[in-house]
Amino acid sequence: MRPHDIQTLVTVGRPTLDPSGTTAVFATSRPDVTANRNVGQLWRTTLADGASRRLTQGVADSSPAFSPDGTAIAFLRADAKSKPQIHVMPADGGEPVPATDAPGGVSAFAWSPDGTRLAYLSRVVEEGRYGSVEGLDAAAESPRHITGIRWHANGLGYTADRPAHLFVIDAPDAAGEPLYAPAPAVGIRPDARLVRSDAVQLTDGAASHSGVVFTPDGREVLTVPDQIELDARDLSSRVIAVSVDGGAVRDVLSTDERLSVSDLTVAPDGTVAVLASSVGESGTDFVAPGVALWIVDGGSARPLTDPETVDLGEVGSHVTAVGDAFLVHVRTRGRVHLARVTLDSRLEVVLGGDAEVSGHAAAGDVIVASVARSGSLGELELVGVGAVTDFGAAARALGVVTPEELDVVGRDGYPVHGWLASPAGEGPHPVILMIHGGPYAQYGIHLFDEVQTLVSAGYAVAYCNPRGSAGYGRAHGRSIRHQMGTLDMNDVLDFLDGAIAHDDRLDGSRVGIMGGSYGGYLTAWTIAHDSRFAAAIVERGFLDPISFAGTSDIGSFFGIEYVGEDPAQVAAQSPMAVVDRVRTPTFVVHSELDFRCPLEQATRYYSALKRQGTPAEMLIFPGEDHELTRSGQPRHRLERLDAVLDWWARHLPVAR
Repeated sequence: MRPHDIQTLVTVGRPTLDPSGTTAVFATSRPDVTANRNVGQLWRTTLADGASRRLTQGVADSSPAFSPDGTAIAFLRADAKSKPQIHVMPADGGEPVPATDAPGGVSAFAWSPDGTRLAYLSRVVEEGRYGSVEGLDAAAESPRHITGIRWHANGLGYTADRPAHLFVIDAPDAAGEPLYAPAPAVGIRPDARLVRSDAVQLTDGAASHSGVVFTPDGREVLTVPDQIELDARDLSSRVIAVSVDGGAVRDVLSTDERLSVSDLTVAPDGTVAVLASSVGESGTDFVAPGVALWIVDGGSARPLTDPETVDLGEVGSHVTAVGDAFLVHVRTRGRVHLARVTLDSRLEVVLGGDAEVSGHAAAGDVIVASVARSGSLGELELVGVGAVTDFGAAARALGVVTPEELDVVGRDGYPVHGWLASPAGEGPHPVILMIHGGPYAQYGIHLFDEVQTLVSAGYAVAYCNPRGSAGYGRAHGRSIRHQMGTLDMNDVLDFLDGAIAHDDRLDGSRVGIMGGSYGGYLTAWTIAHDSRFAAAIVERGFLDPISFAGTSDIGSFFGIEYVGEDPAQVAAQSPMAVVDRVRTPTFVVHSELDFRCPLEQATRYYSALKRQGTPAEMLIFPGEDHELTRSGQPRHRLERLDAVLDWWARHLPVAR
């Protein structure tokens, strides 16, 4: 696979099922270099025969949801100002009808149980900001008066002046006559709205909301408000129920339960279930968060799964009520399985093996899921049957290497699990050690463009899930708290040594190292303690815990929880504190709008390397944030891969 081939990588979004369980609809997405954006449409699959067809012709349609009676599909499509809006279309296809014209766009929505209403979340911008006043650009806006400890978020920017609020609107008739733009006339605005009803705002104030879930009777919507703290960070969540007829609010779950909620659902009998982790008395205990399934009753919560051994924390995971049980995503050893959990805490895997489940839907006994595997970044699968699509065929036709799974025994006897991907031929092949971000995340078994492009260029790639990673129990993830750069560095180096010893085609005298985010941290830390590497790539790294605390969108708690607060203890885990030891040629890659690991982390580290004479180069991407490698502009993703290959060609050439 070459860098340009990222255009063949199709992902499949969370599917939706019609009530009869016979038809699934889902959105696809892929990078398009010519359009320089991610593009995709809705697809419809008849499960009986697996017949699939493209249902829409939008540029980037997403988030489909069948109406409760199965006659219509609501989904998100960008309007003329690139703001996602709810559109509704007949279930068997047809021209979509716009349902919303929210100035801040729509981020999430849900059908009411009777199908007559749609509730949604939309950001409400402060008057005079973000183009709300014609001719008033960002440079001319009034200053922002900040009193809390949070003010921005990666991928968004400033947050306090545009909280997300809950709205409800009547669902349009997808088969009705369209609305027509009025011709100019006295008393008629030429920009008259082309939606059928006015939205009613249900929440207000400074708190921003996430989650949109109707109660079974349709009278209330459950949501999670997020109030910016004045003095100290508190990750505890509050769940409220908001009346759709008047906006009255009642508490469902209070912050006294000390749970951080990532998803919620309501069963047909009214049982409320949440995916959540305990944040402890401090309110910020998030290192290796023990995400479990909890039942909420009378304001208190009880867990149905064991957070110490069962990991439900994969990014994007969600929970669905199925009868008297719930479907959840279980993260384990580079896989994400789909499991059913009963009210008496019995857990049964319904889709396992070498799979990474990213979304699911259920209707009766029928369950479908969006799944990534080693030969595809995303397919629709029918549980009990298998894949009913083959979007990965284009990528496989280019030549895809299936990585070899390895378990290496570390220097202290601890097992380190990971993969080795190698080019064909006898070698000797140079080796690149790749380190993931997080740190509480995991490398998996899905088709990985970064690995495939390096292998196609002639490099063997070793990558693993060291201590600190997810998917191996909570103790594994918490083992590096306040001792970053110790056990984790040993694990990645031991895995590299084990991979080289495993395959005699690998050249252990020619090795490189690279990683992003936490992987950037561990790369920078490792090259200050081990001089074996021909070169390194430090990307979007957590490099100076001290400045990170005042610049990152998670700076108010991340560094404190991971490296502590004692100055000597922090310095003992800081790449900036040992940058003077680095002699390895280093390529520093960062994005201009990265608010998770801000740009100053890169520029200060790079400047220190240059001052001391260490060979160093820096690459800065404009207009991109922390998610460049996953969802950045396709041209930038392509340019990044080209730059990575060029760096290795110069510092770690394939041929001796």
